[in-house]
Amino acid sequence: MIPPIASRFVAGEEPAEALDHVRGLNERNVKAIINLLGEHYDERPPAAADAAEYRALVDDVADSDLEACVSVKPSQVGLDLGEDVFRDLLDGIVDRAAERGVFVWIDMEDHTTTDATLDAFEDLAREHDGGVGVCVQANLRRTREDVERLADVPGKVRFVKGAYDEPSDVAYTDRARVDREYRDLLEYAFEHYDGGIAVGSHDPAMIDHAVALHEEHGTDFEVQMLMGVREDAQTDLAREYEVWQYVPYGGRWMSYFYRRVMERKENLLFAARAVLGR
Repeated sequence: MIPPIASRFVAGEEPAEALDHVRGLNERNVKAIINLLGEHYDERPPAAADAAEYRALVDDVADSDLEACVSVKPSQVGLDLGEDVFRDLLDGIVDRAAERGVFVWIDMEDHTTTDATLDAFEDLAREHDGGVGVCVQANLRRTREDVERLADVPGKVRFVKGAYDEPSDVAYTDRARVDREYRDLLEYAFEHYDGGIAVGSHDPAMIDHAVALHEEHGTDFEVQMLMGVREDAQTDLAREYEVWQYVPYGGRWMSYFYRRVMERKENLLFAARAVLGR
């Protein structure tokens, strides 16, 4: 059982708990991206087990009346074991999702995984005429070229600033520069993409920028935020725009919870108040 201190950021340990959380979100007109927690497996059995749980989760979503999709980390389904394992397990999830009409996001991890992740996305997006999405990170120096490459690929692209501590030869490390890159990438996408733009940010300035670009170009977009972060803003935005919440669940919740607590001062204060009972 997940302790109350962590339940702000993690929906539960079991799929049923995640689906219950999604029902509450849908009542607020917020949709859900469900993620089974797990990453960096160095043996095939746990990666295959998570892939099997994802296929079952796809069936659960398809059999429900919920507005939800799923999101998979490449290292969770075998990328650390080789691209052949990764593609075999990922293809199985996406094939099942395509059969059941459920969208699949492919998360992006550190820069060493970018090529394999983008190649898998492009192949699967073209094979299934969309139905899959991928994440790109504004802090990576290569991302502008990647965004240009993906302009005519069906599916969706999630734009984030980037959460990994990357070396300076492959990534911008100055926060102001990353913000500038993020704005520029959004401007390119709203001008050249035919929809399918996901603004993965909690930064009000970036969301306002996306809204202005939408009004200028008429290009469809959605906002994506994490469970437990700016939830009031998610509800407010959902009155006018499409909003999705990233909903993690599973037994491997501790490391994820730790990252959420440490990355923002507000989250650390929340955890401190919970421990102190205030």
